[in-house]
Amino acid sequence: MKTKLCDFSDPEIIDIIRNEEVLAFPTETVFGLGVIYDSKEAFERLVQIKQRRPDKPFTIMLASSKDIDRFVDLTEEQNRLVKTFMPGEITLLMKPKTGLYEWVTLNQPTIGIRVSASQNVCDMIARVGKPMLVTSCNKSGKNPALSHKDALKQFDGELKIVVKGKSVSKVASTIVLCVDEKLKLIREGGIPFDKIEKVWKGESL
Repeated sequence: MKTKLCDFSDPEIIDIIRNEEVLAFPTETVFGLGVIYDSKEAFERLVQIKQRRPDKPFTIMLASSKDIDRFVDLTEEQNRLVKTFMPGEITLLMKPKTGLYEWVTLNQPTIGIRVSASQNVCDMIARVGKPMLVTSCNKSGKNPALSHKDALKQFDGELKIVVKGKSVSKVASTIVLCVDEKLKLIREGGIPFDKIEKVWKGESL
């Protein structure tokens, strides 16, 4: 299989996602690998291409923060984080609602929720009509791709399509665990944790 380069405007990328294939695309942080969220076959393809152990959930990427209540019952503190930092370079780990697909939660106590600050990414997900499961574009243990050239170095011949472009910040999203009254930094990225703490506590920035 020869990997094809496409633009975000190309309708083929929507077909790829809806057909349960894996797509590589630029975001405002690093390049992402994503699939439609409601297909176990797509999930398994993502696990295989990523070469990641299958018991670690992927982040749910949404077209809009308005869709979060489909997956999580937001607390007052969590809602402040969403309103302040989403869309943006942040992934929130929160307690999932019951009844979600088992490959989405993998029986873990939290799921990651992200709304990209890239309008191209949000528009793409909106055109698909469903959220996506997304991870950084790299084989497990390798550095994330920052451009379509980087993505091709790792995945040429394994993916049908790579979306052309470059990542903007070149830094992965900040990951924060926020469950009940607990706030914990998992990985600091483009958004400093001290700002997140202030918003969590209801303090002004």
